[in-house]
Amino acid sequence: MSLSIELEVKQDVLCIRLAGELDHHTADELRQKAVNAIESHDIHHIVLNLEHLSFMDSSGLGVILGRYKQIKQVDGEMVVCAISPSVQRLFDMSGLFKIIRLEPTEENALQRLGVA
Repeated sequence: MSLSIELEVKQDVLCIRLAGELDHHTADELRQKAVNAIESHDIHHIVLNLEHLSFMDSSGLGVILGRYKQIKQVDGEMVVCAISPSVQRLFDMSGLFKIIRLEPTEENALQRLGVA
């Protein structure tokens, strides 16, 4: 299965909605699209909606961590929302929830960032 990437800009927030599998085959595409959007839209925050992400490996974690570091350089914040149990387990094991906030819905995440 491949990865579907939907990007939407709301003010200075980049909403990234992923569906399918984020692995070493698809990580580069996500990295390129996210970096291009961040640089061309003056993005300060990222909302990562993983509701329809069925699988993620360490390559996916690497892309997410890289965008987190990119956003932190502009004093921004990354929020993950609507995460599936299997992907949430991977985030828990990797320790990403120590630095990235989890919200139940995309709307909650946007409210948290002062956009919704």
